[in-house]
Amino acid sequence: MTRRKPNDSSSVDQSANQNADAQAGRFSYEGLDRVLHEKARLGILASLAANASGLLFNDLKDLCSLTDGNLSRHLAVLSEAELVEVWKGATSGRQQTMYRLTVSGRQRFTDYIAVLESIVADAQQEAQSHALNKTPRAGWSPA
Repeated sequence: MTRRKPNDSSSVDQSANQNADAQAGRFSYEGLDRVLHEKARLGILASLAANASGLLFNDLKDLCSLTDGNLSRHLAVLSEAELVEVWKGATSGRQQTMYRLTVSGRQRFTDYIAVLESIVADAQQEAQSHALNKTPRAGWSPA
């Protein structure tokens, strides 16, 4: 076993490790919810949030560009999570199904949007600070 001799790079390594420890978990974003985060479900929730009185199945299908089967499955997941409620009715003798956000669903969606906004803000802040400081850490060079 060979022992490493201390050199200048050890202080760089220690500094990088201390910085990493201070930043641990900074970008983990515990508020991201898998039920909400899936692309199609996020689109469904955004559509329903923009239409507080609810949307008919076909209108929702058109807004989100989903097939009947895909929309049905995603709505079932959202309904099981108690994010959306289902209303059945008839217009002109034709059965129709309307969906809208539950009160708790609207709150969870609002909270979720706040987490997404914090992610964007963090990314913008980091991108701007790195744009100003283009020099890499000491001891690093392009591959």
